Amino acid sequence: MSYPISSQPHATQGYATSSQWNSEVFDCFEDMGICLCGTFVPCILACKVASDFGECCCLPCLGGTVLAMRTGIRERHRIPGTICNDCVCLTFCTPCTLCQLAREVKARK
Repeated sequence: MSYPISSQPHATQGYATSSQWNSEVFDCFEDMGICLCGTFVPCILACKVASDFGECCCLPCLGGTVLAMRTGIRERHRIPGTICNDCVCLTFCTPCTLCQLAREVKARK
């Protein structure tokens, strides 16, 4: 015999111990190696970030996966933000956002 559901569990997305990004999107000059790589060969930097993040280095070759990777980094390190914000950053500031991801993964190693 099945019983009717009287209440639904509520999922909350709170960050008890939230942190912040180690650097902002436009702090590209904090690491000149990453900055130059992100400026001139962003596809190589994206592959390195994926590899350092523990994913296949070919992941950025698939559409939308850099967005998923940024969201994954943010979620793994409990950095507050939204997928919408991630999408805006990657759409309008792709090289700078890639550099931020590379600096973040490097700092968290």
